[in-house]
Amino acid sequence: MLLTTTDWIIIGAYFLISLLIGLAVSRKSSDSASEFFLSGRSMPWWLLGISMVATTFSADTPNLVTDLVRRNGVAGNWAWWAFLLTGMLTVFVYARLWRRSAVLTDLEFYELRYSGKAAAFLRGFRAIYLGVFFNVIIMATVCLAAVKIGSVMLGLSPAQTLWIACTVTVVYSAIGGFAGVLWTDFFQFILAIVGAIWASVEILHLPEIGGLDNLLSHPEVASRMSLLPDFSNPDVYMPLFVVPLAVQWWSVWYPGAEPGGGGYVAQRMLSAKNEKHAVGATLLFNVAHYALRPWPWILVAFASLVLYPQVSDIAAAFPGADPSVIGHDIAYPAMLTHLSSPLRGIIMASLIAAFMSTIATHLNWGSSYVVNDVYLRFINPKANSQAQINVARLSTVVLMLLGALLSTRIQNAGEGFNILLSVGAGTGLIFILRWFWWRINAYTEIAGMASSLLIAVAFYLFKPDWPDWVILIVTVVLTTLCWLLVTWLTPPTSAEVLARFYTLIKPSGRGWRRFAPDYTARPGNSVGTQVMSVFLGCVAVYAALFGVGFLIYGNTLGYAISAAVTACCGYILLTRWRSSI
Repeated sequence: MLLTTTDWIIIGAYFLISLLIGLAVSRKSSDSASEFFLSGRSMPWWLLGISMVATTFSADTPNLVTDLVRRNGVAGNWAWWAFLLTGMLTVFVYARLWRRSAVLTDLEFYELRYSGKAAAFLRGFRAIYLGVFFNVIIMATVCLAAVKIGSVMLGLSPAQTLWIACTVTVVYSAIGGFAGVLWTDFFQFILAIVGAIWASVEILHLPEIGGLDNLLSHPEVASRMSLLPDFSNPDVYMPLFVVPLAVQWWSVWYPGAEPGGGGYVAQRMLSAKNEKHAVGATLLFNVAHYALRPWPWILVAFASLVLYPQVSDIAAAFPGADPSVIGHDIAYPAMLTHLSSPLRGIIMASLIAAFMSTIATHLNWGSSYVVNDVYLRFINPKANSQAQINVARLSTVVLMLLGALLSTRIQNAGEGFNILLSVGAGTGLIFILRWFWWRINAYTEIAGMASSLLIAVAFYLFKPDWPDWVILIVTVVLTTLCWLLVTWLTPPTSAEVLARFYTLIKPSGRGWRRFAPDYTARPGNSVGTQVMSVFLGCVAVYAALFGVGFLIYGNTLGYAISAAVTACCGYILLTRWRSSI
Protein backbone atom coordinates (compact mmCIF):
# COMPACT_ATOMS: atom_id res chain seq x y z
CA MET A 1 0.00 0.00 0.00
CA LEU A 2 1.47 3.34 -1.08
CA LEU A 3 1.19 6.15 1.46
CA THR A 4 1.02 9.78 0.34
CA THR A 5 2.70 12.71 2.04
CA THR A 6 -0.58 13.47 3.82
CA ASP A 7 -0.70 9.92 5.17
CA TRP A 8 2.82 10.19 6.56
CA ILE A 9 2.04 13.55 8.15
CA ILE A 10 -0.93 11.98 9.95
CA ILE A 11 1.21 9.08 11.20
CA GLY A 12 3.99 11.43 12.28
CA ALA A 13 1.51 13.67 14.13
CA TYR A 14 0.16 10.64 15.97
CA PHE A 15 3.64 9.63 17.16
CA LEU A 16 4.38 13.20 18.24
CA ILE A 17 1.14 13.54 20.24
CA SER A 18 1.77 10.22 22.02
CA LEU A 19 5.26 11.32 23.01
CA LEU A 20 4.02 14.73 24.18
CA ILE A 21 1.41 13.09 26.43
CA GLY A 22 4.11 10.96 28.01
CA LEU A 23 6.34 13.99 28.54
CA ALA A 24 3.47 16.04 29.99
CA VAL A 25 2.87 13.61 32.85
CA SER A 26 6.45 12.40 33.32
CA ARG A 27 7.31 14.71 36.20
CA LYS A 28 4.35 13.70 38.36
CA SER A 29 4.79 10.03 37.49
CA SER A 30 8.34 10.17 38.82
CA ASP A 31 7.21 11.27 42.31
CA SER A 32 6.70 7.76 43.66
CA ALA A 33 6.02 4.15 42.72
CA SER A 34 2.33 4.70 43.53
CA GLU A 35 2.22 7.57 41.02
CA PHE A 36 4.17 5.59 38.41
CA PHE A 37 1.95 2.50 38.64
CA LEU A 38 -1.45 3.78 39.95
CA SER A 39 -1.49 7.55 39.30
CA GLY A 40 -2.04 8.27 42.98
CA ARG A 41 -5.35 6.33 43.06
CA SER A 42 -7.21 9.38 41.75
CA MET A 43 -8.45 8.34 38.29
CA PRO A 44 -12.11 8.78 37.15
CA TRP A 45 -14.27 5.88 35.95
CA TRP A 46 -14.65 7.09 32.35
CA LEU A 47 -10.90 7.38 31.76
CA LEU A 48 -10.21 3.99 33.34
CA GLY A 49 -13.04 2.31 31.42
CA ILE A 50 -11.86 3.67 28.07
CA SER A 51 -8.30 2.67 28.93
CA MET A 52 -9.46 -0.93 29.52
CA VAL A 53 -11.22 -0.97 26.15
CA ALA A 54 -8.17 0.54 24.44
CA THR A 55 -5.87 -2.05 26.01
CA THR A 56 -7.99 -4.98 24.79
CA PHE A 57 -8.29 -3.26 21.40
CA SER A 58 -4.85 -4.37 20.29
CA ALA A 59 -3.39 -4.68 16.82
CA ASP A 60 -4.02 -8.43 16.86
CA THR A 61 -7.71 -8.18 17.89
CA PRO A 62 -9.14 -7.35 14.44
CA ASN A 63 -6.93 -10.11 13.03
CA LEU A 64 -8.26 -12.60 15.59
CA VAL A 65 -11.89 -11.67 14.92
CA THR A 66 -11.29 -11.93 11.16
CA ASP A 67 -9.69 -15.36 11.64
CA LEU A 68 -12.68 -16.55 13.70
CA VAL A 69 -15.27 -15.24 11.23
CA ARG A 70 -13.54 -16.67 8.18
CA ARG A 71 -13.14 -20.09 9.81
CA ASN A 72 -16.35 -20.44 11.84
CA GLY A 73 -18.62 -17.53 10.96
CA VAL A 74 -19.79 -14.80 13.37
CA ALA A 75 -20.67 -17.51 15.90
CA GLY A 76 -16.97 -18.29 16.21
CA ASN A 77 -16.65 -15.17 18.35
CA TRP A 78 -18.33 -16.96 21.25
CA ALA A 79 -14.79 -18.14 22.02
CA TRP A 80 -14.28 -14.68 23.56
CA TRP A 81 -17.85 -13.38 23.90
CA ALA A 82 -18.32 -15.98 26.66
CA PHE A 83 -15.86 -14.03 28.82
CA LEU A 84 -18.60 -11.43 29.38
CA LEU A 85 -19.75 -13.58 32.32
CA THR A 86 -16.34 -13.10 33.90
CA GLY A 87 -16.48 -9.39 33.17
CA MET A 88 -19.86 -8.92 34.84
CA LEU A 89 -18.66 -10.82 37.90
CA THR A 90 -15.85 -8.29 38.13
CA VAL A 91 -18.29 -5.37 37.77
CA PHE A 92 -20.83 -6.38 40.40
CA VAL A 93 -18.78 -8.52 42.77
CA TYR A 94 -15.05 -7.90 42.63
CA ALA A 95 -14.52 -4.25 41.66
CA ARG A 96 -15.40 -2.99 45.14
CA LEU A 97 -13.39 -5.72 46.85
CA TRP A 98 -10.26 -4.90 44.86
CA ARG A 99 -10.57 -1.19 45.57
CA ARG A 100 -10.96 -1.86 49.31
CA SER A 101 -7.77 -3.93 49.38
CA ALA A 102 -5.65 -0.81 48.67
CA VAL A 103 -2.75 -2.93 47.41
CA LEU A 104 -0.31 -1.58 44.80
CA THR A 105 -0.53 -4.67 42.57
CA ASP A 106 -2.98 -7.55 42.55
CA LEU A 107 -0.10 -9.88 43.50
CA GLU A 108 0.37 -8.01 46.77
CA PHE A 109 -3.07 -9.45 47.53
CA TYR A 110 -1.45 -12.85 48.18
CA GLU A 111 0.21 -11.74 51.41
CA LEU A 112 -3.01 -10.00 52.41
CA ARG A 113 -5.12 -13.14 51.91
CA TYR A 114 -2.65 -15.95 52.73
CA SER A 115 0.00 -16.51 55.39
CA GLY A 116 3.51 -17.85 55.80
CA LYS A 117 6.37 -18.53 53.41
CA ALA A 118 4.02 -20.11 50.89
CA ALA A 119 2.26 -16.76 50.43
CA ALA A 120 5.58 -14.97 49.90
CA PHE A 121 6.74 -17.62 47.43
CA LEU A 122 3.43 -17.44 45.54
CA ARG A 123 3.67 -13.67 45.25
CA GLY A 124 7.22 -13.76 43.91
CA PHE A 125 6.65 -16.69 41.58
CA ARG A 126 3.43 -15.27 40.14
CA ALA A 127 5.23 -11.99 39.53
CA ILE A 128 7.66 -13.79 37.23
CA TYR A 129 5.08 -16.24 35.86
CA LEU A 130 2.54 -13.55 34.93
CA GLY A 131 4.62 -10.40 34.73
CA VAL A 132 7.29 -11.95 32.54
CA PHE A 133 6.25 -15.36 31.11
CA PHE A 134 2.56 -14.76 30.39
CA ASN A 135 3.09 -11.08 29.69
CA VAL A 136 5.73 -11.77 27.07
CA ILE A 137 3.43 -14.28 25.31
CA ILE A 138 0.68 -11.67 25.16
CA MET A 139 3.00 -8.99 23.84
CA ALA A 140 4.41 -11.44 21.30
CA THR A 141 0.94 -12.02 19.80
CA VAL A 142 0.44 -8.26 19.55
CA CYS A 143 3.88 -7.81 17.97
CA LEU A 144 3.06 -10.59 15.51
CA ALA A 145 -0.01 -8.64 14.40
CA ALA A 146 2.16 -5.57 13.89
CA VAL A 147 4.58 -7.64 11.80
CA LYS A 148 1.75 -8.92 9.59
CA ILE A 149 0.27 -5.46 9.15
CA GLY A 150 3.66 -3.98 8.32
CA SER A 151 4.40 -6.79 5.85
CA VAL A 152 1.12 -6.57 3.94
CA MET A 153 0.40 -2.85 4.11
CA LEU A 154 3.89 -1.34 3.97
CA GLY A 155 6.17 -4.10 2.71
CA LEU A 156 8.36 -3.90 5.81
CA SER A 157 10.43 -6.77 7.15
CA PRO A 158 9.59 -8.11 10.63
CA ALA A 159 12.69 -6.45 12.10
CA GLN A 160 11.84 -3.05 10.58
CA THR A 161 8.24 -3.21 11.83
CA LEU A 162 9.22 -4.20 15.36
CA TRP A 163 11.94 -1.57 15.60
CA ILE A 164 9.62 1.25 14.54
CA ALA A 165 6.55 0.10 16.48
CA CYS A 166 8.31 -0.72 19.74
CA THR A 167 10.66 2.23 20.15
CA VAL A 168 8.08 4.98 20.63
CA THR A 169 5.96 2.76 22.88
CA VAL A 170 8.86 2.01 25.18
CA VAL A 171 9.84 5.67 25.38
CA TYR A 172 6.48 7.10 26.46
CA SER A 173 5.70 4.10 28.70
CA ALA A 174 9.00 4.45 30.52
CA ILE A 175 8.83 8.20 31.05
CA GLY A 176 5.08 8.72 31.54
CA GLY A 177 4.21 5.82 33.82
CA PHE A 178 0.60 4.78 34.34
CA ALA A 179 -0.81 8.28 33.84
CA GLY A 180 0.91 8.42 30.46
CA VAL A 181 -0.59 5.04 29.59
CA LEU A 182 -4.11 6.14 30.58
CA TRP A 183 -4.12 9.43 28.67
CA THR A 184 -2.50 7.99 25.58
CA ASP A 185 -5.02 5.13 25.78
CA PHE A 186 -7.81 7.72 25.70
CA PHE A 187 -6.37 9.42 22.63
CA GLN A 188 -5.48 6.14 20.96
CA PHE A 189 -8.89 4.55 21.51
CA ILE A 190 -10.71 7.45 19.88
CA LEU A 191 -8.38 7.25 16.90
CA ALA A 192 -8.58 3.44 16.70
CA ILE A 193 -12.38 3.16 16.88
CA VAL A 194 -12.95 6.03 14.44
CA GLY A 195 -10.48 4.42 12.05
CA ALA A 196 -12.11 0.97 12.35
CA ILE A 197 -15.62 2.31 11.69
CA TRP A 198 -14.52 4.58 8.86
CA ALA A 199 -12.56 1.77 7.22
CA SER A 200 -15.53 -0.61 7.35
CA VAL A 201 -17.78 2.01 5.73
CA GLU A 202 -15.35 2.71 2.90
CA ILE A 203 -14.70 -0.98 2.30
CA LEU A 204 -18.45 -1.58 1.98
CA HIS A 205 -18.49 0.98 -0.85
CA LEU A 206 -15.68 -0.65 -2.83
CA PRO A 207 -16.87 -1.58 -6.36
CA GLU A 208 -15.98 -5.22 -5.67
CA ILE A 209 -18.25 -5.25 -2.60
CA GLY A 210 -21.13 -3.10 -3.85
CA GLY A 211 -22.64 -2.02 -0.55
CA LEU A 212 -24.01 -3.72 2.57
CA ASP A 213 -26.97 -5.48 0.95
CA ASN A 214 -24.84 -6.95 -1.79
CA LEU A 215 -22.23 -8.08 0.75
CA LEU A 216 -24.73 -9.84 3.01
CA SER A 217 -26.28 -11.68 0.06
CA HIS A 218 -22.95 -13.07 -1.13
CA PRO A 219 -22.85 -16.90 -0.70
CA GLU A 220 -19.54 -16.86 1.19
CA VAL A 221 -20.95 -14.32 3.65
CA ALA A 222 -24.55 -15.52 4.00
CA SER A 223 -23.38 -18.89 5.29
CA ARG A 224 -21.39 -17.20 8.09
CA MET A 225 -23.86 -14.57 9.35
CA SER A 226 -25.60 -16.52 12.09
CA LEU A 227 -24.97 -15.24 15.62
CA LEU A 228 -25.40 -18.76 16.96
CA PRO A 229 -23.65 -21.95 15.78
CA ASP A 230 -25.28 -24.87 14.00
CA PHE A 231 -26.87 -26.87 16.83
CA SER A 232 -27.36 -29.92 14.65
CA ASN A 233 -23.62 -30.61 14.62
CA PRO A 234 -21.86 -31.18 17.99
CA ASP A 235 -18.49 -30.75 16.32
CA VAL A 236 -19.55 -27.15 15.72
CA TYR A 237 -21.64 -26.09 18.69
CA MET A 238 -19.55 -27.79 21.39
CA PRO A 239 -16.27 -25.88 20.80
CA LEU A 240 -17.90 -22.65 19.59
CA PHE A 241 -20.71 -22.22 22.11
CA VAL A 242 -21.25 -24.84 24.82
CA VAL A 243 -17.69 -25.15 26.13
CA PRO A 244 -16.99 -21.37 26.20
CA LEU A 245 -20.25 -20.65 28.07
CA ALA A 246 -20.28 -23.73 30.30
CA VAL A 247 -16.60 -24.18 31.12
CA GLN A 248 -14.15 -21.71 29.63
CA TRP A 249 -15.28 -18.41 31.20
CA TRP A 250 -14.89 -19.54 34.83
CA SER A 251 -12.04 -22.02 34.47
CA VAL A 252 -9.46 -20.19 32.36
CA TRP A 253 -7.15 -17.33 33.25
CA TYR A 254 -7.11 -14.96 30.28
CA PRO A 255 -5.74 -11.38 30.28
CA GLY A 256 -8.50 -8.79 30.51
CA ALA A 257 -11.04 -11.46 31.50
CA GLU A 258 -9.50 -12.96 34.63
CA PRO A 259 -12.04 -14.75 36.85
CA GLY A 260 -12.24 -12.67 40.00
CA GLY A 261 -10.57 -9.72 38.33
CA GLY A 262 -6.82 -9.28 38.18
CA GLY A 263 -3.98 -8.17 35.93
CA TYR A 264 -4.27 -4.81 34.23
CA VAL A 265 -8.02 -4.68 34.96
CA ALA A 266 -7.24 -4.87 38.69
CA GLN A 267 -4.55 -2.22 38.20
CA ARG A 268 -7.20 0.17 36.90
CA MET A 269 -9.67 -0.65 39.67
CA LEU A 270 -6.95 -0.04 42.23
CA SER A 271 -6.18 3.36 40.68
CA ALA A 272 -9.85 4.51 40.79
CA LYS A 273 -10.93 7.39 43.03
CA ASN A 274 -13.22 5.12 45.04
CA GLU A 275 -15.33 1.95 44.82
CA LYS A 276 -18.06 3.68 42.80
CA HIS A 277 -15.55 4.70 40.12
CA ALA A 278 -14.06 1.18 40.09
CA VAL A 279 -17.51 -0.31 39.38
CA GLY A 280 -18.33 2.33 36.74
CA ALA A 281 -15.03 1.77 34.95
CA THR A 282 -15.43 -1.99 34.62
CA LEU A 283 -19.08 -1.63 33.54
CA LEU A 284 -18.16 0.83 30.78
CA PHE A 285 -15.40 -1.50 29.66
CA ASN A 286 -17.64 -4.56 29.35
CA VAL A 287 -20.41 -2.73 27.49
CA ALA A 288 -18.03 -1.23 24.93
CA HIS A 289 -15.80 -4.30 24.64
CA TYR A 290 -18.55 -6.82 23.88
CA ALA A 291 -21.57 -4.93 22.55
CA LEU A 292 -20.17 -2.13 20.39
CA ARG A 293 -16.66 -2.81 19.19
CA PRO A 294 -16.72 -6.12 17.23
CA TRP A 295 -19.04 -5.21 14.36
CA PRO A 296 -16.75 -3.02 12.22
CA TRP A 297 -14.20 -5.86 12.21
CA ILE A 298 -16.87 -8.45 11.40
CA LEU A 299 -17.99 -6.43 8.38
CA VAL A 300 -14.42 -6.19 7.09
CA ALA A 301 -14.03 -9.95 7.65
CA PHE A 302 -17.18 -10.49 5.56
CA ALA A 303 -15.77 -8.30 2.79
CA SER A 304 -12.50 -10.24 2.83
CA LEU A 305 -14.46 -13.41 1.98
CA VAL A 306 -15.56 -11.75 -1.25
CA LEU A 307 -12.12 -10.57 -2.35
CA TYR A 308 -10.00 -13.33 -0.78
CA PRO A 309 -12.18 -16.40 -0.16
CA GLN A 310 -9.11 -18.63 0.34
CA VAL A 311 -5.76 -18.08 2.04
CA SER A 312 -4.12 -18.81 -1.32
CA ASP A 313 -5.90 -15.75 -2.74
CA ILE A 314 -4.23 -13.56 -0.11
CA ALA A 315 -0.84 -15.07 -0.88
CA ALA A 316 -1.34 -14.47 -4.60
CA ALA A 317 -2.35 -10.85 -4.03
CA PHE A 318 0.72 -10.13 -1.88
CA PRO A 319 3.60 -12.11 -3.39
CA GLY A 320 6.16 -10.00 -1.57
CA ALA A 321 4.81 -10.81 1.90
CA ASP A 322 6.69 -13.25 4.11
CA PRO A 323 4.99 -16.67 3.51
CA SER A 324 5.21 -17.47 7.24
CA VAL A 325 2.74 -14.68 8.10
CA ILE A 326 0.09 -15.59 5.52
CA GLY A 327 -3.11 -16.94 7.11
CA HIS A 328 -6.81 -16.19 7.56
CA ASP A 329 -5.98 -13.53 10.16
CA ILE A 330 -3.98 -11.51 7.65
CA ALA A 331 -7.15 -10.90 5.62
CA TYR A 332 -7.92 -7.85 7.78
CA PRO A 333 -4.78 -5.84 6.91
CA ALA A 334 -5.12 -7.13 3.33
CA MET A 335 -8.52 -5.43 3.07
CA LEU A 336 -7.12 -2.18 4.43
CA THR A 337 -4.79 -1.88 1.44
CA HIS A 338 -7.86 -1.00 -0.65
CA LEU A 339 -8.47 2.26 1.22
CA SER A 340 -7.77 5.68 -0.25
CA SER A 341 -5.81 8.62 1.15
CA PRO A 342 -6.07 10.29 3.70
CA LEU A 343 -7.97 7.39 5.27
CA ARG A 344 -4.94 5.18 4.71
CA GLY A 345 -2.88 7.43 6.98
CA ILE A 346 -5.62 7.49 9.62
CA ILE A 347 -6.00 3.72 9.47
CA MET A 348 -2.27 3.16 9.80
CA ALA A 349 -2.18 5.56 12.74
CA SER A 350 -5.19 3.79 14.30
CA LEU A 351 -3.53 0.38 13.96
CA ILE A 352 -0.35 1.76 15.48
CA ALA A 353 -2.51 3.21 18.27
CA ALA A 354 -4.14 -0.16 18.88
CA PHE A 355 -0.70 -1.76 19.09
CA MET A 356 0.79 0.88 21.35
CA SER A 357 -2.14 1.07 23.80
CA THR A 358 -1.96 -2.66 24.47
CA ILE A 359 1.81 -2.91 24.61
CA ALA A 360 2.11 0.16 26.88
CA THR A 361 -0.34 -1.32 29.37
CA HIS A 362 1.42 -4.67 29.46
CA LEU A 363 4.79 -2.98 29.89
CA ASN A 364 3.59 -0.89 32.84
CA TRP A 365 1.65 -3.79 34.36
CA GLY A 366 4.53 -6.24 33.98
CA SER A 367 7.09 -3.80 35.35
CA SER A 368 4.83 -3.14 38.36
CA TYR A 369 5.14 -6.83 39.23
CA VAL A 370 8.89 -6.82 38.74
CA VAL A 371 9.34 -3.77 40.96
CA ASN A 372 6.73 -4.21 43.70
CA ASP A 373 6.54 -7.99 43.94
CA VAL A 374 10.13 -9.03 43.17
CA TYR A 375 12.62 -6.18 43.56
CA LEU A 376 11.04 -4.32 46.49
CA ARG A 377 9.69 -7.43 48.23
CA PHE A 378 12.69 -9.78 47.93
CA ILE A 379 15.77 -7.98 46.62
CA ASN A 380 15.88 -4.47 48.05
CA PRO A 381 13.02 -3.77 50.52
CA LYS A 382 14.55 -0.40 51.45
CA ALA A 383 14.78 0.91 47.88
CA ASN A 384 13.74 4.55 47.55
CA SER A 385 11.24 5.81 45.00
CA GLN A 386 13.86 6.76 42.44
CA ALA A 387 15.48 3.32 42.57
CA GLN A 388 12.09 1.67 42.10
CA ILE A 389 11.29 3.86 39.09
CA ASN A 390 14.71 3.14 37.56
CA VAL A 391 14.09 -0.61 37.86
CA ALA A 392 10.61 -0.12 36.37
CA ARG A 393 12.05 1.65 33.34
CA LEU A 394 14.75 -0.98 32.84
CA SER A 395 12.24 -3.83 33.09
CA THR A 396 10.03 -2.01 30.57
CA VAL A 397 12.81 -2.20 27.98
CA VAL A 398 13.64 -5.84 28.74
CA LEU A 399 10.00 -6.97 28.54
CA MET A 400 9.61 -5.27 25.18
CA LEU A 401 12.70 -6.99 23.80
CA LEU A 402 11.51 -10.41 24.96
CA GLY A 403 8.03 -9.90 23.49
CA ALA A 404 9.45 -8.80 20.14
CA LEU A 405 11.80 -11.79 19.97
CA LEU A 406 9.06 -14.32 20.83
CA SER A 407 6.76 -12.87 18.16
CA THR A 408 9.02 -14.42 15.53
CA ARG A 409 8.12 -17.91 16.84
CA ILE A 410 4.29 -17.65 16.68
CA GLN A 411 2.43 -18.21 13.42
CA ASN A 412 -1.02 -16.63 13.88
CA ALA A 413 -3.35 -14.82 16.30
CA GLY A 414 -5.46 -17.93 16.90
CA GLU A 415 -2.38 -19.90 17.96
CA GLY A 416 -1.46 -17.29 20.55
CA PHE A 417 -5.05 -17.23 21.84
CA ASN A 418 -5.09 -21.02 22.26
CA ILE A 419 -1.70 -21.03 24.04
CA LEU A 420 -2.99 -18.58 26.62
CA LEU A 421 -6.19 -20.57 27.15
CA SER A 422 -4.42 -23.91 27.57
CA VAL A 423 -1.74 -22.70 29.99
CA GLY A 424 -4.30 -21.03 32.30
CA ALA A 425 -6.97 -23.76 32.10
CA GLY A 426 -8.33 -24.98 35.42
CA THR A 427 -7.07 -22.11 37.58
CA GLY A 428 -9.96 -19.68 37.12
CA LEU A 429 -12.21 -21.16 39.80
CA ILE A 430 -9.51 -20.55 42.41
CA PHE A 431 -9.54 -16.81 41.67
CA ILE A 432 -13.33 -16.75 42.09
CA LEU A 433 -13.53 -18.82 45.28
CA ARG A 434 -10.62 -17.29 47.20
CA TRP A 435 -12.80 -14.28 48.03
CA PHE A 436 -15.61 -16.44 49.45
CA TRP A 437 -14.14 -19.75 50.65
CA TRP A 438 -11.75 -19.28 53.54
CA ARG A 439 -10.23 -22.76 53.04
CA ILE A 440 -8.47 -21.71 49.80
CA ASN A 441 -4.80 -21.21 50.70
CA ALA A 442 -1.49 -20.38 49.05
CA TYR A 443 -0.79 -24.03 48.30
CA THR A 444 -4.08 -24.17 46.38
CA GLU A 445 -2.88 -21.55 43.94
CA ILE A 446 0.60 -23.05 43.64
CA ALA A 447 -0.90 -26.46 42.86
CA GLY A 448 -3.35 -25.03 40.34
CA MET A 449 -0.69 -23.04 38.55
CA ALA A 450 1.84 -25.88 38.43
CA SER A 451 -0.60 -28.62 37.41
CA SER A 452 -2.19 -26.49 34.68
CA LEU A 453 1.21 -25.70 33.17
CA LEU A 454 2.46 -29.31 33.36
CA ILE A 455 -0.73 -30.73 31.85
CA ALA A 456 -0.66 -28.16 29.04
CA VAL A 457 2.99 -29.03 28.30
CA ALA A 458 2.17 -32.76 28.33
CA PHE A 459 -0.63 -32.28 25.79
CA TYR A 460 1.66 -30.14 23.64
CA LEU A 461 4.43 -32.75 23.64
CA PHE A 462 2.34 -35.88 23.13
CA LYS A 463 -0.34 -34.27 20.92
CA PRO A 464 -3.27 -36.71 21.33
CA ASP A 465 -5.69 -36.82 18.43
CA TRP A 466 -8.42 -34.99 20.38
CA PRO A 467 -10.33 -31.81 19.54
CA ASP A 468 -9.05 -28.68 21.31
CA TRP A 469 -12.24 -28.38 23.37
CA VAL A 470 -11.85 -31.90 24.74
CA ILE A 471 -8.25 -31.13 25.72
CA LEU A 472 -9.46 -27.97 27.46
CA ILE A 473 -12.09 -29.84 29.49
CA VAL A 474 -9.67 -32.62 30.45
CA THR A 475 -7.09 -30.03 31.53
CA VAL A 476 -9.69 -28.18 33.61
CA VAL A 477 -10.89 -31.37 35.32
CA LEU A 478 -7.38 -32.67 36.11
CA THR A 479 -6.15 -29.28 37.30
CA THR A 480 -9.20 -28.76 39.51
CA LEU A 481 -8.80 -32.20 41.10
CA CYS A 482 -5.14 -31.43 41.80
CA TRP A 483 -5.72 -28.15 43.56
CA LEU A 484 -8.75 -29.42 45.50
CA LEU A 485 -6.70 -32.35 46.80
CA VAL A 486 -3.81 -30.08 47.77
CA THR A 487 -6.21 -27.66 49.50
CA TRP A 488 -7.49 -30.37 51.83
CA LEU A 489 -4.06 -31.90 52.46
CA THR A 490 -2.33 -28.64 53.41
CA PRO A 491 -2.87 -26.42 56.47
CA PRO A 492 -5.30 -23.50 56.11
CA THR A 493 -4.33 -19.84 56.21
CA SER A 494 -3.89 -18.63 59.77
CA ALA A 495 -7.07 -17.46 61.50
CA GLU A 496 -5.42 -14.12 62.32
CA VAL A 497 -4.72 -13.36 58.64
CA LEU A 498 -8.21 -14.45 57.58
CA ALA A 499 -9.85 -12.29 60.24
CA ARG A 500 -7.73 -9.29 59.19
CA PHE A 501 -8.60 -9.95 55.55
CA TYR A 502 -12.33 -10.04 56.30
CA THR A 503 -12.17 -6.87 58.40
CA LEU A 504 -10.50 -4.96 55.55
CA ILE A 505 -12.31 -6.38 52.52
CA LYS A 506 -15.74 -7.31 53.98
CA PRO A 507 -16.59 -9.87 51.28
CA SER A 508 -20.17 -11.08 51.04
CA GLY A 509 -21.17 -14.65 51.81
CA ARG A 510 -21.89 -16.74 54.88
CA GLY A 511 -18.57 -18.56 54.53
CA TRP A 512 -16.87 -15.87 56.60
CA ARG A 513 -19.12 -16.18 59.65
CA ARG A 514 -16.47 -17.94 61.73
CA PHE A 515 -14.26 -14.84 61.35
CA ALA A 516 -17.12 -12.36 61.78
CA PRO A 517 -19.69 -13.59 64.34
CA ASP A 518 -21.75 -10.44 63.83
CA TYR A 519 -21.95 -10.99 60.05
CA THR A 520 -25.09 -9.70 58.36
CA ALA A 521 -25.49 -9.19 54.63
CA ARG A 522 -25.73 -5.52 53.75
CA PRO A 523 -28.97 -4.51 51.96
CA GLY A 524 -28.56 -4.72 48.22
CA ASN A 525 -25.11 -6.31 48.59
CA SER A 526 -25.84 -9.95 49.34
CA VAL A 527 -24.43 -12.74 47.17
CA GLY A 528 -27.92 -13.37 45.75
CA THR A 529 -28.32 -9.74 44.75
CA GLN A 530 -24.88 -9.68 43.16
CA VAL A 531 -25.56 -12.85 41.16
CA MET A 532 -28.84 -11.37 39.91
CA SER A 533 -27.00 -8.20 38.85
CA VAL A 534 -24.44 -10.31 36.97
CA PHE A 535 -27.25 -12.13 35.17
CA LEU A 536 -29.08 -8.92 34.23
CA GLY A 537 -25.82 -7.33 33.08
CA CYS A 538 -25.01 -10.27 30.80
CA VAL A 539 -28.52 -10.28 29.31
CA ALA A 540 -28.35 -6.52 28.69
CA VAL A 541 -24.96 -6.62 26.95
CA TYR A 542 -25.69 -9.73 24.89
CA ALA A 543 -29.01 -8.18 23.81
CA ALA A 544 -27.13 -5.01 22.78
CA LEU A 545 -24.58 -7.13 20.88
CA PHE A 546 -27.36 -8.97 19.05
CA GLY A 547 -29.26 -5.73 18.51
CA VAL A 548 -26.39 -4.10 16.64
CA GLY A 549 -26.08 -7.24 14.52
CA PHE A 550 -29.79 -7.32 13.76
CA LEU A 551 -29.66 -3.65 12.79
CA ILE A 552 -26.82 -4.32 10.35
CA TYR A 553 -28.61 -7.37 8.97
CA GLY A 554 -31.82 -5.36 8.45
CA ASN A 555 -33.81 -7.44 10.97
CA THR A 556 -36.04 -4.69 12.39
CA LEU A 557 -38.05 -6.93 14.71
CA GLY A 558 -34.94 -8.54 16.16
CA TYR A 559 -33.40 -5.13 16.71
CA ALA A 560 -36.53 -3.79 18.46
CA ILE A 561 -36.74 -6.78 20.81
CA SER A 562 -33.02 -6.61 21.62
CA ALA A 563 -33.19 -2.88 22.29
CA ALA A 564 -36.18 -3.35 24.61
CA VAL A 565 -34.42 -6.12 26.56
CA THR A 566 -31.29 -4.00 26.92
CA ALA A 567 -33.30 -0.99 28.11
CA CYS A 568 -35.29 -2.99 30.68
CA CYS A 569 -32.27 -4.78 32.13
CA GLY A 570 -30.28 -1.55 32.16
CA TYR A 571 -33.03 0.26 34.07
CA ILE A 572 -33.28 -2.49 36.70
CA LEU A 573 -29.50 -2.56 37.10
CA LEU A 574 -29.28 1.21 37.48
CA THR A 575 -32.00 1.17 40.13
CA ARG A 576 -30.29 -1.66 42.04
CA TRP A 577 -26.89 0.01 41.82
CA ARG A 578 -28.14 3.34 43.17
CA SER A 579 -29.88 1.63 46.10
CA SER A 580 -26.70 -0.25 47.06
CA ILE A 581 -24.40 2.80 47.11
